[in-house]
Amino acid sequence: MVCVALLWGWLLLGCSWGPGLPGVWAAALSTATYVLDDAGGLGRQFDGIGAVSGGGATSRLLVNYQEPYRSQILDYLFKPNFGASLHILKVEIGGDGQSTDGTEPSHMHYENDENYFRGYEWWLMKEAKKRNPKIKLIGLPWTFPAWIGRGENWPYDYPDVTAYYVISWILGAKQYHDLDIDYIGIWNERAFSSKYIKVLRQSLDRLGLRNVGIIAADGDWNVSKEMIVDPYLNDAVEVVGAHYPGTKTVPNALLTKKKLWSSEDYSTFNDEVGAGCWARILNQNYVNGNMTSTIAWNLVASYYEQLPFGRCGLMTAQEPWSGHYEVDAPIWITAHTTQFTQPGWSYLQVDGHLEGGGSFVALTDGLGNLTIIIETMTHNHSQCIRPPLPHFSVTPQRATFYLKGSFYMVETLQVWHSRLGFESGNSSLFEQLHPVKVWKGSFSLDLNVDEVYTLTTLKTGQKCGCPEPPPPQPFPSNYKDDFNIRNPPFSEAPNFADQTGVFEYFINASDPGDHVFTLRQVVVQQPITWASDADQTISLIGNFQWMNVTVTCDIYIEKQRDGGVFIAGRVDNGGIYVRRTKGVFFWVFADGTYRVTGDLAGEEILMKGLSGVRDNTWHTLTLNIQGTSASGLLNGYPLWENVTVSKPSNGWAAIGTRSFEFAQFDNFHVEAS
Repeated sequence: MVCVALLWGWLLLGCSWGPGLPGVWAAALSTATYVLDDAGGLGRQFDGIGAVSGGGATSRLLVNYQEPYRSQILDYLFKPNFGASLHILKVEIGGDGQSTDGTEPSHMHYENDENYFRGYEWWLMKEAKKRNPKIKLIGLPWTFPAWIGRGENWPYDYPDVTAYYVISWILGAKQYHDLDIDYIGIWNERAFSSKYIKVLRQSLDRLGLRNVGIIAADGDWNVSKEMIVDPYLNDAVEVVGAHYPGTKTVPNALLTKKKLWSSEDYSTFNDEVGAGCWARILNQNYVNGNMTSTIAWNLVASYYEQLPFGRCGLMTAQEPWSGHYEVDAPIWITAHTTQFTQPGWSYLQVDGHLEGGGSFVALTDGLGNLTIIIETMTHNHSQCIRPPLPHFSVTPQRATFYLKGSFYMVETLQVWHSRLGFESGNSSLFEQLHPVKVWKGSFSLDLNVDEVYTLTTLKTGQKCGCPEPPPPQPFPSNYKDDFNIRNPPFSEAPNFADQTGVFEYFINASDPGDHVFTLRQVVVQQPITWASDADQTISLIGNFQWMNVTVTCDIYIEKQRDGGVFIAGRVDNGGIYVRRTKGVFFWVFADGTYRVTGDLAGEEILMKGLSGVRDNTWHTLTLNIQGTSASGLLNGYPLWENVTVSKPSNGWAAIGTRSFEFAQFDNFHVEAS
């Protein structure tokens, strides 16, 4: 807490009373001075703060929110001078494969297939642009459809094919959605190919897409080692982007003379420690590593929380059925930078380390405006999920800033302040304090630990709030979907979270009866993977805490002889761990057999026998799990019963297929007790 004293009409920052400083006068603090001067030129150009949607399926549940809540969430993320006010949105180029918390559909499932309305990233980019027309857009693949690899789990053997696929996405964004993609990546956190990067650059240029910059290589800094010995590669790359760099760069990256970005960072649970992590790296990625952009994974935690990395978003929106969402502390930490800077501003040439620990950055638009962001995050209150954080100490301190050069004439600075209250649990986030009067080119500020200050000549900052969202509610215990929608706004049915394969609305034109509108699994070859996709396809839905459930679904096996589908309950895993998923799985196969297994892989067989099920015919499956007993019905008649199930004791409901095969589902119903 800052104590202010009014003297002769000037506002001076004098004493500081706060946690750890009960009534101690500022004179007792260690004091250091810092000079902000643009007379000798400026530092690197600032490229903006952003966040990632995807990598994967992290915005899955967001699209299912009803208004006005969905627009409120989008406002907190993208609307200028409102909340996070992001400068950059990076999205996954869906490739049909598991990319952390689910799969995202490709615009080209098959070589002769193009559809630029699948998934939700197109919609999200348009919503971001609607709120901030200046927002920068980035596309990056995690996985690729199988046809890219021509039978190999590798996207670089045919670089022309991969470049064609990626550029189709860029052109489709413009043609169908009027979206200009600013940057394109290579392959998230996987090997890069210098040849492919150069082919991609040549192909972009040939098609008039010279304005699309290439970011390489969204992993470590190793691409820079090749760039400094290959001038053609160096020319092809606009930005060297590394992930989770721990605020440090490497000499080779600096030698490229390129923009350096932390092109994915954060990935930390969005409590106060997550906010502390984010505050520290937003400053120190530049102070320590010369990185001029930092991009958070992920934008908004809109996926089932028990999937991997639950709530590792800037805010949380994982309950479309209730409308509940949470504007978490990282949103307001972001605002400290984003509301008072813009891409194209420049950093000042200054060391940026505070003598008592912590850091500051100073930026200018070159037109007389100045923004200073200070953070004093302590070690234990700012640990990110990765990499490990070496020990350091931060102590209360007084900082005196001298403004020189074109800033000498600045008379007043607006003040925005956050204090992360760990012990007290009482944080104050992005609060506007009294302005600071600059006296003869200088001002002093008393800094406690775990604080963020923004001091700026801009008067445009706002902490806007919407009405409180509805209270949280569990997923409905009685849930039905008949998929009867002729023109769905999205290609995927609400609340289903695909974990291997892609399940899309389908119009079954050949069916004259009750199954014209269905949900269909459409990936028929294992994609070029990023994670360990299952050998089966699976889509989750519901409440992870469900124990006693009845799942009913009409199913239609399309693959002859060895095709098969399942319905399941108590499904305990997904995301990058989908191969190890356990639960109670009720399978039927095109050869007329059935199985009950305790796992998705089908290795733990609990019961098997004959069912009479055939392909290309509709059947109704019912799975009932009560306590330690499970039973199954086929077309309303008991097929098996009294199967003992012990573990897992709870989990989601699910549907899926035996392999990468076409299959349809209809009239899904789950009832939990």
